[in-house]
Amino acid sequence: MLREYLKKMLPSELIRYKQRGKSITILTAWDSLSGSIVEEAGADVVLVGDSLGMVILGHATTLPVTLDQMLHHTQAVGRGFKKPLTKQPLVVCDLPFLSYQCGEDKAVAAAGSLLKNSCAAAVKLEGAEPEVLSVIERLVRMGIPVMGHLGLTPQSVHKLGYRRQAEDKVSQEKIFTQGLQLQNAGCFSLVVEHVPTGVASYLTKELEIPVIGIGAGKNCDGQVRVTADLLGLSSKQPPFSQPIIEGHNLFVKALQEWVEQQHFEGESPTNEASE
Repeated sequence: MLREYLKKMLPSELIRYKQRGKSITILTAWDSLSGSIVEEAGADVVLVGDSLGMVILGHATTLPVTLDQMLHHTQAVGRGFKKPLTKQPLVVCDLPFLSYQCGEDKAVAAAGSLLKNSCAAAVKLEGAEPEVLSVIERLVRMGIPVMGHLGLTPQSVHKLGYRRQAEDKVSQEKIFTQGLQLQNAGCFSLVVEHVPTGVASYLTKELEIPVIGIGAGKNCDGQVRVTADLLGLSSKQPPFSQPIIEGHNLFVKALQEWVEQQHFEGESPTNEASE
């Protein structure tokens, strides 16, 4: 087992992906079934995102998701992997709302719990305010790899909404500064969500760490998508993540046909008996 762990993909490997010009693919998962699907699909990284609060748990935002729920779902994702440890994708887990905003000690305990008790090898958290940067620096010093997240940050929904970010010069300069700050704080990669293509392109060019886009154009070092969005399973699709198949309609139609068939077959014995 130790030999396998020594060969397992590390978060820092994504930086070498960027250096070699290899595009990075990230898909979300939330249970053993989705974990097995995205692993078999060949994703480089599996993100257990707090988006599961909306996609799976039915919440209107990501804010109600708890640390215990993130751990529960990350463990389930890991149980869905079938490949040898050295061939499995890197797993990153979101730190949920209020697990890192209330101080460094609480953040280390939360992140450490996820890495200690699940298949996660890194955590992702949102923003780059001074308090968040301090948390990231502390986590990195404690040996916990961190992925940053700028632009549309869903945990700030009550402040930012779900609209596109960094559309004016002032906010663009801010995101450029924050991207560099996150890199200097020790992040091994950065997600940029729902920002203009030019903003993401600039960050991709200027930063040494890989920039992963979602609704940020095609000029990033990689792309991340919510798997349920791509499969057309989400009740409401983000404007920057259109489905590649109409999964919801396909599955409903197939199940309707099965239900109707069972009703039809179930009627036959009754009809025959009445005759």
